[in-house]
Amino acid sequence: MSSTELFYKEYPCSHNAHLDCEKVIETLQEVKGAKFCFECGFPTILPEEAEIKGYRGSYRVTKFLGVRGFGRLYSGIQLKDKQPVIIKEYLLPSRTFNQDEINKRKEAFRRVGGIDLADNRVQNFRLIQTWEAISPEKGESCYLITKDVQPSQTLRQYLKQNGAMTPEQVRELLSEVLQTLEFLHSQKLRFSSNQIQRGLEHGNINLDSVLIKVENKQRFVVYLCDLAIWENLFIPPSIPQPKAKTHVQDLESLGLVAFQLWVGQTQLDPKDHQVWPDNDNYLKQFIYRLLSLNTPYGSAEIARQELLKLPQPDESDNLRPSSDSQEQKKRFFKKYWLWLGVLAFLLLGGAIWYYFWQRFKLDEDQYLKWQGLAQNFSKVDNVPSGTFTYTGEKDDTWSYILRQNAENAETKLNDIFTNPKPDAKVTFTYQQVRSSDITKVSKPIEEVQKGGKDFAITTLFDNITPDMNSQQVAYDGLLVFIAFSQNDFSLHKKLDGKISLEDLRGIYTGKIIDWHQINKNAPRLPIERYVPTEPEAIQQFKKLVLKNNSQDIALFEEITKTRIRATDFTQRQIRTANKKGQTGIISFGIFSKTWNQCSGYPLAIVNDNNKTIQPLLNPINKRPIEPSYNFCDRADFDTRSFQANGTANYPLGYPLYVVYPKDNTRQLGGFTFAELLKTRQGQCLLNQVGLVPLQPMPNHIKNDACKSVP
Repeated sequence: MSSTELFYKEYPCSHNAHLDCEKVIETLQEVKGAKFCFECGFPTILPEEAEIKGYRGSYRVTKFLGVRGFGRLYSGIQLKDKQPVIIKEYLLPSRTFNQDEINKRKEAFRRVGGIDLADNRVQNFRLIQTWEAISPEKGESCYLITKDVQPSQTLRQYLKQNGAMTPEQVRELLSEVLQTLEFLHSQKLRFSSNQIQRGLEHGNINLDSVLIKVENKQRFVVYLCDLAIWENLFIPPSIPQPKAKTHVQDLESLGLVAFQLWVGQTQLDPKDHQVWPDNDNYLKQFIYRLLSLNTPYGSAEIARQELLKLPQPDESDNLRPSSDSQEQKKRFFKKYWLWLGVLAFLLLGGAIWYYFWQRFKLDEDQYLKWQGLAQNFSKVDNVPSGTFTYTGEKDDTWSYILRQNAENAETKLNDIFTNPKPDAKVTFTYQQVRSSDITKVSKPIEEVQKGGKDFAITTLFDNITPDMNSQQVAYDGLLVFIAFSQNDFSLHKKLDGKISLEDLRGIYTGKIIDWHQINKNAPRLPIERYVPTEPEAIQQFKKLVLKNNSQDIALFEEITKTRIRATDFTQRQIRTANKKGQTGIISFGIFSKTWNQCSGYPLAIVNDNNKTIQPLLNPINKRPIEPSYNFCDRADFDTRSFQANGTANYPLGYPLYVVYPKDNTRQLGGFTFAELLKTRQGQCLLNQVGLVPLQPMPNHIKNDACKSVP
């Protein structure tokens, strides 16, 4: 859908053009500051000088530019640095969307409005770079801020102004857009919520979402904008919602755009052979395949390679490798290589079989503990019926992971764990609490002792009292991170990807203030230290790094009292600083917030016995990640570094416990919940959101949705 004509039926607009209706503009001219059209009540355009407040700055509207896609466009400036911006306003008018729908779509827009490269590279892939997605708590609008202000003409506007493109121009446009789609479909991308995803379909390629900038009246550059993942949030609920598109469907949409540009019209059917131009048959066959009217291309990369090899219209057919002699040569060489392959297989088959047999035997031994676990929730016996209420520290590890989705599933862990075994009619309800002084009393454990809650989840073993049972259900830990960049002069490379506990103590007690003090290869760069907001994380840092030394803790609290920041805030700050140059930021955070992002590089820890332990593994070679590893590619946890004793143990790792009373009349809920979490299904789910399983997990399990684990 590329039109909003049917969007706002609840507002009887006489021009049927709500977003840029003349009546809306007349309303503003007659009554300055009017917010709704006098004729139909639809929200008016933003007046000049209107200000919008966002997380990364405030913006002032300078001019209404018109409509693109499902929103209104304005030129504007960022107030702080006076830099020009484009503001796209999306509307959620109250007659069309009820309040629940408005809230849900605003929340979704905050999460997915805008993307950037996950590894902070600044590269021009001709995708309009979003700067900030703003969805105010009040009002009926959302705003997308972009700083790419030059390529402002859509292909629809170009077509209306210039008419049909030549075959050469269509080829050039296809080449540029296919290169952008190749990037979009394959790169690791970060959403505005800091969520990272590898590859994304555009899902909304049409004449309005492809922008063109003409240079010297001949050559042009094209840009993609308005991705479906946020654009479609503003389609009213009364209109059938479009299904998510695949990579191939992106190519089909591009094929239709190329066809429309070539024929110079938007109403013709590409299935009608009579309407196609006859001045480039090779291009016609290529677009046929893009449209899936012939064998479709499997990816944008393959399509672009074929486009670059496409003969020019004046090249004769005999330039193509299609003669009988060439086919005979191909068949001969195919047979030759086939027999050679068979011979190689016979010679090496025994050795290969032996190798894999040995590998399989080793894997079997490694995963014996895993195989001994119950398969999934349904295999846990004696699950009681009833409702159990449990608790944990507010905004800490468990509170955070319950809000996450398991991989390949849209269901949040809180929903899965609330009713893990429906046939048993058991419900687990989570209610978080906050400790007033976690160093003295753990409020979650206190709640269980007083009988207010059935059990608790905590990482603070020292706070577990003798009247409580505790079961380990996973491992958690802290990752210390600094700025990550692929630049050869990056700080994490100069530090060789590691830092010692002694240096960490020095940094966080104020004894070390410059990175050059730690490593002479590091630049003379002031250290900017931050701490996360999670009370349990700070308490674990005091125990594991500062060794509960009262003097060091006092220094730590003094120099960090104004440096407490949410982990995602620190990560955004690193990304912003990285774009300007080097930054000396260091922080630490719980695994679930730090392992699957690439703003900060997780440093290996050198313990007090001078042993270096990196808890994250390269998933390909199963070795600890090194500074040369692109951390934007997902890493695995080295489960063994949490189980081993002595110098091989990760110094900043610790167990996660389910804690419940030893009183037999009250222990049933906590005991059962722990048993569910220790199944293969439970361990898999916890691993996918950033906790370390109690035992090594087979690789193929990690890619499962964890619904029914073998």
